Amino acid sequence: MNSPSPHHEDDEHEDEVFLEDSDIIEEINVDEEELVNADDDDEEGGEEFIDEADDSLHTFTGHTGELYTVTCSPTEASLVVTGGGDDRGFMWKIGQGDFAFELQGHTDSVTSLAFSSDGQLLASGSLDGNIRVWDITSGGLKGTLEGPEKGIEWVRWHPRGHVVLAGSEDSSIWMWNADTSTFMNTFLGHADSVTCGDFTPDGKLICTGSDDATLRIWDPKSAQSIHVVRGHPYHTEGLTCLAIISDSTLALTGSKDGSAHIVNIITGKVVTSLSAHTDSIECASFSASAPWAATGGMDNKLIIWDLQQSLPRSTCEHPDGVACLLWLGQYKYVATGCVDGKVRIWDSRSGECVRTFSGHADAIQCLAASSNGEYLVSVSIDETSRVFEIAEFN
Repeated sequence: MNSPSPHHEDDEHEDEVFLEDSDIIEEINVDEEELVNADDDDEEGGEEFIDEADDSLHTFTGHTGELYTVTCSPTEASLVVTGGGDDRGFMWKIGQGDFAFELQGHTDSVTSLAFSSDGQLLASGSLDGNIRVWDITSGGLKGTLEGPEKGIEWVRWHPRGHVVLAGSEDSSIWMWNADTSTFMNTFLGHADSVTCGDFTPDGKLICTGSDDATLRIWDPKSAQSIHVVRGHPYHTEGLTCLAIISDSTLALTGSKDGSAHIVNIITGKVVTSLSAHTDSIECASFSASAPWAATGGMDNKLIIWDLQQSLPRSTCEHPDGVACLLWLGQYKYVATGCVDGKVRIWDSRSGECVRTFSGHADAIQCLAASSNGEYLVSVSIDETSRVFEIAEFN
């Protein structure tokens, strides 16, 4: 083994070279303004981000993918459930950062979440084609509802029982008894993905909308289609959203074609066409306290409709598309979730934006309100869920 060479200080200077003044050939003057700063490369290579105020009082960061859906318990004001592209759902509580329960078992994105009306059970629907039912008291899995061959688009509960209804990308609708995890009925007739649907509030009928541009009204007991709404003057492209009025007589539907229509559920006839949007309508909802409805679209508009006149009452302009909306409290205010990452509160009477909530860094996908009306919860592509205080808008 060779030993290291001895180190001598004199050796350090043997190969050094020094320049004398006489060695300088030419001096060049450099304008300091032309010098490149070390930070310039970063600024040119990407967007310049400006920190904005975060108006949220609670942020949930348990997910590792974009979020698609959120729901709040109808019986426990602080309980929230979120689902997203990381194939997971999380149950967590507002103001309790140390509490989070993971809903495990799905093998694809969690796209839909819904509590039973009594708050005892939760259904999570996924693109893996399965629905998992969770017992809220124990936090355990109660059962798995299987059947659809493709992903679940939406999940709903019967208004007065533990019966689950779901629409699938395979054009079918399924209904199960959640207490026993047993299949009850399949509803067949749509020719494309079933994008929206629900029980009527009285629980007697089912309404579903599809990418095949039709609305179907079903008898839940016989699984027979009572009415099929299609053709002029109805939608020409796929349905994106559906809302049913509280007395179970009317359905409001929005479409990729930018139109909204109100259908009489009993007769299956179009009674009103609402024309003002110029791009896909993404969300729609009836007011429970006035003959009004709200629609939001990718044309950057929230429109409050006077249903007695079939005309816009207010048009609320946004900087980007409106992805979701929610009537608040006594239905004087409407909340919107926007592609620009902002949540806005609008006075439905005046059409004015009375509050803008910042915090998200990307598009908002879904909104839900706590059962006590004090909190609004949003989920975003930015992988977070945020809670905003809205007690003043009750």
